[in-house]
Amino acid sequence: MTTLHRFATERLLYPCLAASALAVGLLAGRDILGPGGYRFLIWNLFLAWLPYLAALWAAWCAGRGPLGAVAAAPVFALWLLFLPNAPYLLTDLVHLPGMDFVWWYDVGTMLAFAWAGCLLGVASLHVVQGAARTRLGAPAGWAVVIGAAALSGLGVYVGRFLRWNSWDALLRPRGLAANLMSVFGDPAAYPRIVGVSGLITCIMLLGYWTLLTVRRAETNLL
Repeated sequence: MTTLHRFATERLLYPCLAASALAVGLLAGRDILGPGGYRFLIWNLFLAWLPYLAALWAAWCAGRGPLGAVAAAPVFALWLLFLPNAPYLLTDLVHLPGMDFVWWYDVGTMLAFAWAGCLLGVASLHVVQGAARTRLGAPAGWAVVIGAAALSGLGVYVGRFLRWNSWDALLRPRGLAANLMSVFGDPAAYPRIVGVSGLITCIMLLGYWTLLTVRRAETNLL
């Protein structure tokens, strides 16, 4: 097995590429066979790739020694900032009733994008946990996974219901902070915040646990 192939295999690059290709292919087929539209899904899928690429970058930096670990810190922050874009694709299912094409094709298309987003999110968790475990130990690795999944769930709520995105944390931090303080100061908003954030967090952690279980089973078979 070549070094590049091993790198891609260990970091789930092939499944991520295949899932993304299926999603884009189905949307392209809808353009050919039906009414078209919904190309914003491709943009959302691109955003879902950003945390995965940031995770690879952060892991590479962390493996370069003490100076690399320092350089990995801001990249890790970018990974955490953009991670909610991956499971956010799950919430695009809200557009399903208005797609107005063959229902099973539309369902398949939306699920393909949702699956690609979740897979990219879980894969990036896997990459970052590996880097954190190597540098800081297993407990720190798990703390990163659980904390990132929880913050990702909150980020999905902020994106879908408050209509902010990851870029706004960099470009409009004051407006975002003011909106968050206003919402979190209203107890009536808590059920939705907890429900949405908790659901996404559970999906991310369950997906990650499933990945680890499969990988351990494969190791035992070798």
